[in-house]
Amino acid sequence: MSSTDDGPAPTIRPMTEADVPAAERISAEGFFELDTRMARPSWPAPQPRSAEGARTWERRTRHLVRTDPGGCWAAEDGSGLLGFATSFNRELLWCLATYVVRPGLQGRGVGRQLLEAALHHGRGSLRGMLSASADPKAARRYRLAGFDLHPQMFLEGTVDRSAIPVVEKVREGSMADFELMDSVDRRTRGAAHGPDHPVMLESWRLLVSDSSTGSGYAYVDVTGNVAVLAATNRRTATRLLWATLADAGEQVSIRHVTAANQWAIDVGMAARLELHADGYLAVRNMAPPAPYLHSGALL
Repeated sequence: MSSTDDGPAPTIRPMTEADVPAAERISAEGFFELDTRMARPSWPAPQPRSAEGARTWERRTRHLVRTDPGGCWAAEDGSGLLGFATSFNRELLWCLATYVVRPGLQGRGVGRQLLEAALHHGRGSLRGMLSASADPKAARRYRLAGFDLHPQMFLEGTVDRSAIPVVEKVREGSMADFELMDSVDRRTRGAAHGPDHPVMLESWRLLVSDSSTGSGYAYVDVTGNVAVLAATNRRTATRLLWATLADAGEQVSIRHVTAANQWAIDVGMAARLELHADGYLAVRNMAPPAPYLHSGALL
């Protein structure tokens, strides 16, 4: 371990399941600070992560430490955990799940070292994908790492219930649908979610549409918003998105919409939601998936 004028240099080491509670606290603090700093006056005020959200985050992160120990890294010094990065390979796709440095400690090189370690895990993958905030420093770091940046949009507001059409050919999903869903994933993003499905199903409600004209699925989080949506065509994707809106609460949000997914914008506008831009989908050696709404972490 080397030293600097500020004290001993941080240690970059493999992340363990014992790190997860501290990592969750850093993640919650870091993203709340970022959301507060980047929020626009017209947007709803950012809210701290809920207790249920924290449990879901820890469950997902423990899963990634188990499936991809070579992609999960922590930075620490004598004061404790400074930051971490979790990433994973699914078939020939590498994804960055979460990447955080404790607020106030940026600019010390910790983030660069963590990202380099996570990127090394994806050296054998043909493609890469991550969801980035609107933070200019983060966007610069990902671009310099070789990612193409595609602006993301989100739609938010109160659904006009009179605009919701009759939705057919959508049913509750189960683990029996995993093979079908992996097939849809391969067509849309070039790789299956595979071992991530059990964790997603434990955390989210699953809707499936499978007919002679197309197949797709949508995971819906505890707030009633879409967490992931994938389909073989826009008609099926549109049907699934309307199904989620029909069951959602008063305030809804459709997040992580790229320009390749105009169908989602059309649904949101028909439901009288407001359109905003925020952050980027960063991809390497691939186009933004469509019809597809990715999750922020498991993508």
